[in-house]
Amino acid sequence: MLHTLTEENTILSKFIAEIRDKRIQQDSMRFRRNLERIGEITAYEISKTLAYAPRTVETPLGEATVAQITDRVVVATILRAGLPFHRGFVNYFDDAENAFVAAYRRSTKDGKFKVKVEYVSCGDLEGKTLLLVDPMLATGSSLVLAYNALCEKGGEPSHTHVASVIASEQGIDYVEQNLPRQTTTLWTSAVDAELTSRMYIVPGIGDAGDLAFGAKE
Repeated sequence: MLHTLTEENTILSKFIAEIRDKRIQQDSMRFRRNLERIGEITAYEISKTLAYAPRTVETPLGEATVAQITDRVVVATILRAGLPFHRGFVNYFDDAENAFVAAYRRSTKDGKFKVKVEYVSCGDLEGKTLLLVDPMLATGSSLVLAYNALCEKGGEPSHTHVASVIASEQGIDYVEQNLPRQTTTLWTSAVDAELTSRMYIVPGIGDAGDLAFGAKE
C-alpha cells in the first residue's frame, strides 16, 4: 500500500516546495531542517496506523486513561543523506530503537553503478515494527539492499514502513516487487515520474546528501 501525503493540502507542501527550490537549497541548514520537519509529519501519519492500548497515568489531581503505542518501533536509515529525515522520526518516536546502514554507489567502467552495503548497525528486529526511512527513493535498489542487510543481521520485522520524501514511480514498483507485500507499507510526500541516466529523480531535488552536508569528492 502506498500513501502519498501531498495528495491533501497541508503545511507539508510548503516544506516540499522549499527542498525543491534551488535558491533555498543553498541554505544547507534550512534544507536539513525541512527534511527533519517532513520526517516529523510522516512519523505522525504513520503513528495513526500503529497498535495502541490504554494506560492509566497519575496526574497531580487524579488519574487519566491515555492510549499508548504498543508496537516496538525501530527507526532505520541509510547514511548519510537519511540523517536529517531520520532525526524527524526520532523526535516523535523518541523511545524507539535505531538502526543504520552505510551504502554507496560504486561506479563501473561502462558508466553504470552497483550499490554496495558496507556497514550495518541494528539490534533484534524480530516481531518489531521497522520504519526504514530515506529521503530519496530512486531505483529502490539501495533501500531493498538495506532492508535485506538489516533482516540478515536482526531478523525479520512484523511490519515495515518504508518512508521517503520524494519517490520515483520506478522505485515504488521495485520496492513493491522486492519487499514482502503483505507486511510493507510505503509512505512518500511526492511521486515523480522520471529518472536520469545516472538514476537521479526528475524533477526531484538533486543529491540530498550533498545538499544537507556538502559536496563529496
